[in-house]
Amino acid sequence: MTENEIATIIVDLCFKIHKKLGPGLLESVYEEILYYELTKLGLNVERQKALPVYWDELVMDIGFRADLIVEEKVIVELKSVEQLSTVTPKQLLTYLKITHCKLGLIVNFNVPLIKNGITRIANGL
Repeated sequence: MTENEIATIIVDLCFKIHKKLGPGLLESVYEEILYYELTKLGLNVERQKALPVYWDELVMDIGFRADLIVEEKVIVELKSVEQLSTVTPKQLLTYLKITHCKLGLIVNFNVPLIKNGITRIANGL
């Protein structure tokens, strides 16, 4: 399955979740439900995975923690905030570089229309 095919599934599920629950819940609620729905489809999903950062011979055990990594190809960062920080897309791009993943999605569920809460970040895709 390609990154774009995985992203399509993720986006479709986010629309489904947002339509049913709407905005305003904690990020952890959306994460739990999205994780459940993705694994129900048989996808390999890692949740709250700590990923190291390497610098020369130094290994920092927890460079960052990814909300979801789907099929070892797509990183999903979930938010439930009034407005995304300007650093959020930059952080996700850095996460993509560190993991050598090519695609990431930022999904902010705290918006009236979920299509306005989804940001796609590509790294060499």
